[in-house]
Amino acid sequence: MTSNYEFEDAPTNYDDVQRQDAVYDPNFVPDSVKSFVVHMYRHIREKNVYEIHQMCETSFQTLSERLFKDTPWPCVEAIAPYVDNDHVFCLLYREMWFRHLYARLTPTLRQRIDSYDNYCSLFQVVLHGVVNMQLPNQWLWDMVDEFVYQFQSFCQYRAKMKNKTEQEVELLKQNDKAWNVYGVLNFLQALVEKSTIIQILEQEKEGLEQFTATDGYDYSGGSNVLKVLGYFSMVGLLRVHCLLGDYHTGLKWLQPIDITQQGVYTSVIGCHIATIYHYGFANLMLRRYVDAVREFNKILLYIYKAKQYHQKSPQYEQLLKKNEQMYALLALCLSLCPQSKLVDESVNSQLREKYGEKMMRMQRCDDEAFGVYDELFSYACPKFITPSAPSFEEPLVNYNQDAYRLQLKMFLYEVKQQQLLSGVRTFLKVYSSISIAKLANYMEVDEPTLRTILLTYKHKTHSVGSDGSIISNADIDFYINEDMIYVVESKPAKRYGDFFLRQIAKLEGVINDMDRIKLE
Repeated sequence: MTSNYEFEDAPTNYDDVQRQDAVYDPNFVPDSVKSFVVHMYRHIREKNVYEIHQMCETSFQTLSERLFKDTPWPCVEAIAPYVDNDHVFCLLYREMWFRHLYARLTPTLRQRIDSYDNYCSLFQVVLHGVVNMQLPNQWLWDMVDEFVYQFQSFCQYRAKMKNKTEQEVELLKQNDKAWNVYGVLNFLQALVEKSTIIQILEQEKEGLEQFTATDGYDYSGGSNVLKVLGYFSMVGLLRVHCLLGDYHTGLKWLQPIDITQQGVYTSVIGCHIATIYHYGFANLMLRRYVDAVREFNKILLYIYKAKQYHQKSPQYEQLLKKNEQMYALLALCLSLCPQSKLVDESVNSQLREKYGEKMMRMQRCDDEAFGVYDELFSYACPKFITPSAPSFEEPLVNYNQDAYRLQLKMFLYEVKQQQLLSGVRTFLKVYSSISIAKLANYMEVDEPTLRTILLTYKHKTHSVGSDGSIISNADIDFYINEDMIYVVESKPAKRYGDFFLRQIAKLEGVINDMDRIKLE
């Protein structure tokens, strides 16, 4: 196994230091970068997945921090001679080059277009060429994740037309196919279809495939690239459709992946979080609150227990941000559909600490409650996009907020309807049975109006599941027999196991603290 000392522990080359202070020269290749690309090229040819992963996650980040903090990496033409001018490796290098550029600098319009062209070339090779490589799942996820992120970023950039220069407007007109929504969707769908991943996952259920058991890797000497890219593209399609506000289609693309079980998507923490975040958000917007709460609870519990192991990961900050956003979404779900019995006590404790006061305010039926819903939704929602090309007619206007405003308006309209029903729920919690006349009197409405309110309550506490069945989101249900309302309240089973597990974890923490104390 080759050590990575060349990139991490070796003393910095004097020429490298000199070049950091000089003007950026895209054709200058420091010795450590030469060593990096030569070793990376060799490991890819040898299908040494472990070493490739180490180089992507550790060496690339170390070199970026040390030599390219505020500049791009050397251009692909400069490193090509060190890797036999290998076409596929150069495409992979440029994918990393652009990812670094987006992470640390602000790309120009030309660079955004060039990055799209590079993705097109790379995906064309995967779809129509012969790719005999094994790449780490983390890198393959990063490709799909970055492809969708750059599409989102381009749509936001293009929608801010007001301050565009004439040159930028002209370049946008000439490159109207760059980051076109149909092109992006077509590539992701083509990767899903060409990889036959849906059929592979179906066969796995029958015991005919071992895709999940091997984390998608091919131990018979083949390639994992197309299959795993196809798998991650289903998550990418969920994300794109959420950005477009088409939640039904997004969830439909995710259906082949059973998110109630461990899978390849859980092998990469970034993919795991992105999957559940977008799945939960889509279900929130479709009023499937129970599904959203159940999955948010599971992922937040996982992050609560596992985040300490990811502190050195480049994705750590993003992990923490998504964690906070999902707590906000969970607060919204539980305010619209009180289902605290589905939430683990440690998650509930964190939730109360972060949003307890705001959740109390959201229970009121006033403008202040409405404002809190607005605030949390705006903080936690995806950055929605308008995929259509702008109007190039004068005067140029910004429309980057239009899609967000529309989704916010739809969500708040739903909240407004739900708030009207909060009074019914309050009374139903108190009674096991009550006459319609009595409840109408309490609510100060006539009986026909009350019947309408009760039917609306039934409608709003039920939604259509992904399989077309009607599912209930209510913690309190009722039925009407003649002029009497009979209430059915679900009683959550007490979970004593959780209590004991928490106490054991606390005891272990105390013992560890005591072990650290040195007796004088």
